[in-house]
Amino acid sequence: MIFLTAGPDVTPITDLILTWTHIGQALVGSIGALAFIFAFLWKITAVEAKSALEAKQWIQRIVVGTIGVEVAGSLVNVLTSSVPPTAH
Repeated sequence: MIFLTAGPDVTPITDLILTWTHIGQALVGSIGALAFIFAFLWKITAVEAKSALEAKQWIQRIVVGTIGVEVAGSLVNVLTSSVPPTAH
């Protein structure tokens, strides 16, 4: 009688998680860069001080959001690499 000595193979799940994480990071990075450019142009061309302040706040939100996505991606990499590989 043959017994299984290894646990289930989690490689497909970790690969799927990493793939979707990279796709999400690429989308947020692309959209974030475009939003940053528009907010920067808005700040430069703003006539009123209130409008320039709002543009500055949007730039800060975009930067914080982009950093948050990068930190989340790093956390996913740490968590998926902590899963021990299974021997076949």
